Amino acid sequence: MRPRRHGGDRGQVTIELLGMTPLIIVTLVLVWQFVLLGYTFTLAGNAADEAVRAGTAAQRGERQAVCEQAGLDKLSDAWRSGATVSCPTSGGYVTATVTLRVPVLFPGAIDFPFEVKGHAGAVEEEDDD
Repeated sequence: MRPRRHGGDRGQVTIELLGMTPLIIVTLVLVWQFVLLGYTFTLAGNAADEAVRAGTAAQRGERQAVCEQAGLDKLSDAWRSGATVSCPTSGGYVTATVTLRVPVLFPGAIDFPFEVKGHAGAVEEEDDD
């Protein structure tokens, strides 16, 4: 009969897992934050596309209001709170710029101090009246 060793390798996996847990959590948080950053870019681009599409079809005097409404319609409340939409027209060309703030971990809680911009443009539609 062999004598039992005290200690040995028992619990080694548990200790290694506990040591790696903070690194795993930090990695997951960073990956999630980059996903939110990419999603914010996607939302800004889509909102700009929607805004310019509505802006080209609107009358010149109503363009900014229609454009802004269309740009904000597709955004959820978490991104809409700090969003700005502008739709200038020059030379028969309508552009839309949507500016969104990037949330920290959870949309609607805290935002980073930098902004993401989405741009879109289209040729102004002419009235056939």
